[in-house]
Parts: sequence; C-alpha cells; structure tokens
Amino acid sequence: MKELLEQAWWMLAVRGAIAILFGILALIWPGLTLLWLVVLFAAYALISGASEVAAAVKNRARNENWWLILLLGLVSLGAGVIAVFHPDLTALIFVLLMGANALATGVLDIASAIRLRKVMEGEWLLILAGVVSILFGILVFLFPGAGALALVWLISFYAVVTGVLLLTLAFRARAWMRTGELRHA
Repeated sequence: MKELLEQAWWMLAVRGAIAILFGILALIWPGLTLLWLVVLFAAYALISGASEVAAAVKNRARNENWWLILLLGLVSLGAGVIAVFHPDLTALIFVLLMGANALATGVLDIASAIRLRKVMEGEWLLILAGVVSILFGILVFLFPGAGALALVWLISFYAVVTGVLLLTLAFRARAWMRTGELRHA
C-alpha cells in the first residue's frame, strides 16, 4: 500500500481538482449542468447505438452472434430516444446514478483509508471524504423528488468538499513521501 501511495498520490490530486472544477461549474450553471449531462448522454447513446446496429447488420453473414450486437445497439438507441423525449426522467435517473456512485465511492474510500492507516497518518481525510460521499448518496435516495435543480446544488457542494479533502490528502501524502514520514506496513 505504501508503494501505491508513493506512486499515485497525484491521482488523488487530479481527482480532487476535477471534483472542485465540476462543483464550481455546477454552481455557476446549475440548470445547464443537468441539461448538458442529459444531452451528452443522449448523444452518446444515439451514436453508439447507431454504430452498433450498423456493425451488426454489416457483419450478420460473418458472425452468428450478430444479433447480440444488434440488441445492444437497439437498447442504446432506445435509451437515447428516451433521453431526448423525456429529459426530466433522464435527469432523475442521472441523479440516482450519482447517488449510487457516491455511496459506492464513499464505502471504497473508507476501506482504502483503513488500509492506509498502516502506512501513514491523516487517513481521516479519506475517511471524511468517504463519509461525505455516503451522506450525499443517502440524501439523494431519500429526497429524489426535491427537484433535479436543487440536487445539482447538492452535487456542487459534495464535489467541492470532496475535492478539497482529496487535494489536502494528496498534498499531505506527497509531503510525507518526500520527508520519509510514511510508515512501513
């Protein structure tokens, strides 16, 4: 674990910086943030679905399992069409997906921190980031009807706080690595 931290402290910094940037942009443009997430998803689903359908039709004579690719393409096209015609439903699903992601990353951050306690001090920052993620995920699932726009503000707060905690941990880990303060496990 010590070697992982020594080699990858910068990934925590990148993750933290991206979270802060996303949080600030979402605060500045909350309505656009949600709309653009839906638009990007719709474009992705439609383009990937169309390419999968085209590949399946083109290769149907050469591949007996072509219908699986066709089915995958049709599912993607269907998701894209739903996103275009029902952006509100798509936005709610996105919000719930973000909540699920926050719960999962929170648990994994806490598990990582528990393992890191053997090689460094200050793992509480990663534990705190994990707790913030879990609380955010719980709030998303408890209050999905609060409105997607209101949840964008919560997402912004979550992203900025988590980003600051991860950046702090990254710079502390870098300093510990340089000064040799990491304990050997």
